[in-house]
Amino acid sequence: MDVLQTYKFYGAFHEGHFLLASGRHSPYFLQSTTVLQHPIAADQFGEDLGNKVRHAGWQPSFVIGPAMGGVVLAYVTARQLGTRAIFAEKDGQGGMKIREAFGESFNGQSFIAVEDVITTGGSVLKAVRAAEAMGAKCLGIACIIDRRKNPEELLEGHKVVSLTQLYFDTYLPDQLPEWLAARPLQEI
Repeated sequence: MDVLQTYKFYGAFHEGHFLLASGRHSPYFLQSTTVLQHPIAADQFGEDLGNKVRHAGWQPSFVIGPAMGGVVLAYVTARQLGTRAIFAEKDGQGGMKIREAFGESFNGQSFIAVEDVITTGGSVLKAVRAAEAMGAKCLGIACIIDRRKNPEELLEGHKVVSLTQLYFDTYLPDQLPEWLAARPLQEI
């Protein structure tokens, strides 16, 4: 599967001036919810991520994704791996928590965390920390698109596997180039 072509096909690749969740500015935005609302694309991403996870040698007890964007992706990936899917949600204090309905403890269980697009990894790492706080062990992180400049680097000690790497410059608010600052800002 050509990931970028899939995003373009579903109208999920945008050009302009965007304020990303990381607080950085970008001339491009990948709207994963636009793609993941289509079961055929979502299932294909889940199958491909499941294969990446198997190839990495990971055998998780469960798959976790950050709400809201990682919920569908966790589900389709877990289905491919034959395990359960859970999600972590904002805790109102800058972190994430896992609902009691998923269990009180994950002692002795291993997991992978999934995310649609990783730029800084902030959201997926909050989900990882929430599961680790309940006694689980993170085997690694899987994503559709890794936007980091150095995708081979560990993300806070965790290996990352992705379906594709797609790097383009992002900018801090006080370091915007003139050409990008001249475009109307679109918050997403």
